[in-house]
Amino acid sequence: MNPIQPAPAQPTADTVLADLTGMLRTVLAEYGDDDVVIGLSTTFNRDLELESIDLVTLAGLLEERYGQRVNLAEFLAGMEFDEIIELTVGRLVEYVVRSLKTAQAG
Repeated sequence: MNPIQPAPAQPTADTVLADLTGMLRTVLAEYGDDDVVIGLSTTFNRDLELESIDLVTLAGLLEERYGQRVNLAEFLAGMEFDEIIELTVGRLVEYVVRSLKTAQAG
């Protein structure tokens, strides 16, 4: 397994998408679905068919990569149920970029 690289100094949607895609492939590998196409419009529920336990795993991977600056549970807690069901990779990428930039500014 590759060691996790430090987060880039200036997070961009492209770098975060690449990181997140790798994390999702790790989660999906447990189901043998690690070759699925992942893009900004990919939904966690409908397209990737992730279960809540998978989101817990993803939250751990995000924290491992970005530290306490990115809190998936907190992000999801601010949403309505149907927003969570329709959550896209792109929306999570935006959240991660915003969180990292806010942390750098603070």
